[in-house]
Amino acid sequence: IKPVAGRRLAIVATGGSLATIAADQLENQGGVLATLDEGTTAALAPLQRAGRAGANPLVLHETAAAESYAQAVTTLLGARDVDAVLTVVAPSAFAPVDATADALAATYSAYRPRYGRKKPLLVALATGTTSPSPSLDAARVPSHASAFEAVRAFLHLARYAEARELLMAAPPSLPADFSPDVETARATVRAALDRGETWLMPKDIATVLSAYDIPQVETRIAADARDARRIAEEMLKDNDRLALKLVSPQVPFKSDIGGVVLNLDEPAAVETAARQLIARLAELHADATVSGIALQPMMTHAASELFVGMADDPTFGPVLAFGHGGTAVEIVADIALALPPLDLNLAQALLRQTRIDKLLNGFRDRLPANRDAVALTLVKLSQIATDIPEIREMDINPLLADAAGVQALDARVAIARPESHAGRQGTSRLAIAPYPQEWERTLTLKDGSHVFVAPVRPEDEDRYRRFFETVSAEDLRLRFFAPVKEFNHAFMARLVQLDYARAMAFAASDPQTDDILGVVRLHADPDHRTGEYAILVQSTLKGRGLGWALMRLIIEYAAADGIETIKGEVLKENTTMLDMCKGLGFTIRPSSDDDAIAEVTLPVSNTIDGLDITPS
Repeated sequence: IKPVAGRRLAIVATGGSLATIAADQLENQGGVLATLDEGTTAALAPLQRAGRAGANPLVLHETAAAESYAQAVTTLLGARDVDAVLTVVAPSAFAPVDATADALAATYSAYRPRYGRKKPLLVALATGTTSPSPSLDAARVPSHASAFEAVRAFLHLARYAEARELLMAAPPSLPADFSPDVETARATVRAALDRGETWLMPKDIATVLSAYDIPQVETRIAADARDARRIAEEMLKDNDRLALKLVSPQVPFKSDIGGVVLNLDEPAAVETAARQLIARLAELHADATVSGIALQPMMTHAASELFVGMADDPTFGPVLAFGHGGTAVEIVADIALALPPLDLNLAQALLRQTRIDKLLNGFRDRLPANRDAVALTLVKLSQIATDIPEIREMDINPLLADAAGVQALDARVAIARPESHAGRQGTSRLAIAPYPQEWERTLTLKDGSHVFVAPVRPEDEDRYRRFFETVSAEDLRLRFFAPVKEFNHAFMARLVQLDYARAMAFAASDPQTDDILGVVRLHADPDHRTGEYAILVQSTLKGRGLGWALMRLIIEYAAADGIETIKGEVLKENTTMLDMCKGLGFTIRPSSDDDAIAEVTLPVSNTIDGLDITPS
């Protein structure tokens, strides 16, 4: 059975109890009952038990014959808003289970969608035991012993399809509509490291958040209790109540020592609370120092308390977290994780993995929160993980979210010197390297025409397939060393789904039609010192200098990526490629494994300075 297109399930059952159980399991496990259009509902009406409202779940009469199941399934599989169909079959004297299974198997075998792939049909034979059905097995229809197992199997398919789609996404490393002040943030973090700090102080945290345009609640830092009273007198002119928080580098979690006092409405109360907190810290942590007393206005309007953060995993590098915020984050345990980089679509998908996401949609008298602002904050946090490897851990808790947007109420940031990595600096810590938008550019060919060159992305698969159709069979043989007869998805996926930390492919496109004109790729060895190249251009474009321009670009990329040597294998009969390699300075020698192949090698460090690789 293949992955499904979504989580919308249509259910057909013998009785109301079985239908209710299946629908409840679908909701509990995160699925959605498909909403049927009027035409589908009307077609199902003659099959539905009298007195039932709505056609999904579709409840058949206990005496329904096998043909009724087949007719219902045929109608639902053809419905546009249905992603899969589940049939729950109970034993009946009027319709034996085996006869119903045979009818469903025959129906699915004959099912041919007008467009797209076949939708899955799942069957639950509610006989109390697992009953194998040869006819269903032959028709490739999974059979389950209960509605619970069938719904779980359906959602496994849905989640697999969603995960595959998310993994194929390649968000940009430089968002087009977001320009953070990266240098200011980096300088702030590095200055703190130079002072020997492992946690950023509130002033530095505010600078980093401001550099990435993350809204913050007004925060003022007092040096001691007396200074806190003075600042409170000023802030209480514009605010009814204040919150007071102890700042100590040895106590990153203030709530562990009761280091937060709320609802202070008098300057004297602020001073008293500050003295008590300082005394408590001295009692509980004699070696801790007080860096200051933070004062903030109390937030009185209704808002959801969220948690957004970043942790450093020894295997995966930076990992982003989102969920329910507040002091009981670990107890509530409503946290979803994702690997950076994120774009808004991936961030919205992360929100939907949590229970608090339902609160963001509004309830009773609370307006829906600005979900786009929450998602954008996650994208900005992802950008911080990409830009500043010195930040090893970061929590914004709580992040207040309401209809107006978001505000960071409190944050902590752990910092450390970055480890050295081979390859692309800064992003090499990421398990999934971001789309390198900085390598997009326009190149000028020998005849004065221009091509737009960009790194290959997974969504280029259809363009890539059309490009291959413009290349002659002979040129394809020279490129792949064998005839290429079929461009199926598995073949194309290997070409367009890149790990940018290990491989790069540039596609040159016609600026007017967006058609691919040529592609060059480089795949680095595990030690990231040697890379193997390959290049292919449209057969009708030879002589215009496109191949030369792409080769110069990939050499430039190799130098920037720290690759020391470019190598390749070329059929000796491919004299055009060998001549270009010779002109670029490659060393050419016969292969020790195959007399028909020449090995070409270019020391990048020795040639990059003398090669004209400046993009137009």
